[in-house]
Amino acid sequence: MEATELKAFTRNESGKGPARRFRKEGLIPAVFYGRGEEAIPLSVNAAELLKVIKAKKENVFIKLLIEGEKTMEKLSLIKELQIEPVSRRFYHADFYEVRMDHKLTLDVPLRFAGIPIGVQNGGELQHLKRDLKISCLPSGLPDFIEIDVAGLEIGDSIKVQDIRVPEGITVLDPGDVGVAMVAVIKVSVPQAETPAEGEAAAAATAEGEAAPTAGKA
Repeated sequence: MEATELKAFTRNESGKGPARRFRKEGLIPAVFYGRGEEAIPLSVNAAELLKVIKAKKENVFIKLLIEGEKTMEKLSLIKELQIEPVSRRFYHADFYEVRMDHKLTLDVPLRFAGIPIGVQNGGELQHLKRDLKISCLPSGLPDFIEIDVAGLEIGDSIKVQDIRVPEGITVLDPGDVGVAMVAVIKVSVPQAETPAEGEAAAAATAEGEAAPTAGKA
C-alpha cells in the first residue's frame, strides 16, 4: 500500500474571514478526523493537494505531515472534498484517519476487460454499474476490480454476485444488482407510406386547394 505525503498546518482561526484569507494565500481549510480523537483543524496547499489527486484519483492514501505545536504524521483518506461550482477551485477538505488494523468501507472502480461476443454479433455492451462497495483492510484495498465480459452473448448479463473478488474483501452491494449486459441495438426505421395512403393524402391536398374562399357581401 502506497501513501502520498502532503504537508498540513494546524490552524487556530475559523470562520468565513480567516477561510477567505487562507484561500487567497493558496491554502484551503481542512479538518482531520481521528478515531476517538478530537477533530484537528488544518490548512493544506491547494496546488499540492491537486497534484496528489491527479496522480491517483480513486481512494488516495495520504500521509499528512502536520506542523504545529507538535509535529504529527497521520495516515488518511479524503472523506469529502468541496469544490466551488463556478471556479472549480477547492473549497474545503475532510481527511479521515486510516488504521491498518481497521477495515475500510469504500467504493472501488470496476474495469471491464474484453470485447463481448454479443457485441461482435451486433449487440451493445451496457455498463449498469461503475463501482463496487467493498469492505477490507487498508493493505488489501485494490485500485480497481476487473470483470471479464468477453464471454457475454446478446441477452447475457453480469450481476454483483457473479463478481470474483480477492480474498479478504467483502462485497457490500446486493448480489442481484446488475453490473453489465449485452443488449440488442434498437434501430428506429421510418414507416413508408403505402400507395393507397399516398394517393389519399394527395387527393386531400388537391381538394383543399380547389375549395372556393368566401367573399365579402
